Amino acid sequence: MQKILLAEDDPNLGELLKDYLELKGKFEVTLCQDGDEALNAFRKETYDLCIFDVMMPKKDGFSLGKDIRKMDKTVPIIYATAKGMMEDKTQAFELGGDDYITKPFRVEELLLRINALLKRASKDKEEEIADKFEIGDYFFDYTSQIISYKGQQQKLSTKEAELLRLLCLNKNDVLTREEALVKIWHDDNYFTGRSMDVFLSKLRKYLKEDPNVEIVNVHGKGYKLLVS
Repeated sequence: MQKILLAEDDPNLGELLKDYLELKGKFEVTLCQDGDEALNAFRKETYDLCIFDVMMPKKDGFSLGKDIRKMDKTVPIIYATAKGMMEDKTQAFELGGDDYITKPFRVEELLLRINALLKRASKDKEEEIADKFEIGDYFFDYTSQIISYKGQQQKLSTKEAELLRLLCLNKNDVLTREEALVKIWHDDNYFTGRSMDVFLSKLRKYLKEDPNVEIVNVHGKGYKLLVS
């Protein structure tokens, strides 16, 4: 059961959200009524996700989120506030927030946002630890940047290894062009796109010995590593 830290100074709304999430989402929810209480709770427990009301006594949600980020850089944070000003949304993301929802909101929408963030966080954790892959008759060691095939080895460049790892993490599924460019080159302009095409051609050459392995273009979307 995943743990959620909820900081909401309206007791009625707080209890409603807590009951709904524990019933529908099957979460364990810790409800705090001010920022100081929530910060103390975070220091004592490990949470999978945080939901912070922005306007709270003692310590507002943004200050709370800033303090949380000093202790944990990755825990997903959703900010909730009655204000819908663009500068508030900007501040939420500048402080390391992952999502923003404006009151009044439907609890069903909040649950969808929570599930989406937890799914993304789970995928990120898997990507952090995955470094060895079987690709048909090939074996790819991301850490050493080497592809092995029937006793023969091919050393990859850093960019080649990063690109092949992303393809492996999305094996038989689409790796979007934008995701690859942003994660590896930190940019998605035309010139980096052309550069990536060169690296894809090299990877296809390295994997050509196994007829059951293929990197294909998915028109208008990206690429797919097919392993049959």
